[in-house]
Amino acid sequence: MSYLRAFGHHLPTQVITNADLEARTGRAAASIEKTSGILERRYAAQNESVADLGLAAADACLSNANLTPQDIGLILFSSGSAERVFPGPASVLAQKLGLTATPAIDIPVASAGSLIALALAADLTPRYGNILVVASEIMSRRISDADPDTAILFGDGAGACIVSKEKGPLRIADTALFTDGNYAEALQLQHGGAIQMKGLDVIVQASRKIPRSIEDLLTRNQLKPADISVFLMHQANVNLIRKVATALQIPDPDARFFRNIERYGNTSSASLLIAASEWHAANPTTPTSPIVFAAFGAGFNWGAILALPA
Repeated sequence: MSYLRAFGHHLPTQVITNADLEARTGRAAASIEKTSGILERRYAAQNESVADLGLAAADACLSNANLTPQDIGLILFSSGSAERVFPGPASVLAQKLGLTATPAIDIPVASAGSLIALALAADLTPRYGNILVVASEIMSRRISDADPDTAILFGDGAGACIVSKEKGPLRIADTALFTDGNYAEALQLQHGGAIQMKGLDVIVQASRKIPRSIEDLLTRNQLKPADISVFLMHQANVNLIRKVATALQIPDPDARFFRNIERYGNTSSASLLIAASEWHAANPTTPTSPIVFAAFGAGFNWGAILALPA
């Protein structure tokens, strides 16, 4: 069995408001809030790297788990915005943690990478023990003000989680991952370029695929959406979260779908773990009912994870 043992997160200090982006892009601040649900986001400092943000999140997570870096058997690092093609930030993070032989693997899948890493970690804990999953993004360096539809959405940040064969507050009961390469061109980042996103394609496919993956996962485990106490989703857009809640026919979705997108924007693959970390910090007691994690991202890659009280 594999357990979610602890979470951690880190956000840069610089706050970028909708008014700041209105001045840069010409998109009205009120329009940004209406179309995305975002009020502000964080931008990394120029001297901060993806690995730096990841290290801060990892340190917080290790502290929350009462573990040291030497207790980690494997690092899985998700980022779609790393500074170079290779080597990726995973090995840099391992070096910053003082590790010289612990395997550290990059998962360069924007938005959905942290979910993929959690699902892989669930299968790998029997071999590696404590697995450190980190997702870190500096998306502010991958946008262009000339494309305000995209520029208004993204922010920077990092999240982390320990997946362990030792008991934690949540047990990973089942996972489901999917890929549809027919839409690969709809969300992409070329070398040296800015994010290119066909927003309508992304929202249409995500609003169909995410609920279906959740329903299939729950049916396989003799559960219904109404049985889930909390949905922790990739924080892409408040309207997408509402569409998923509507498709699943969730009563009181504002209470059961955790949201922090209004404060941080879309932090790509980091958003799922940042959300989980903030939710867990606000609800430190052992959960008593099932929780679902879900994400959708470049590729298209998407899926869901069912976690049960340990």
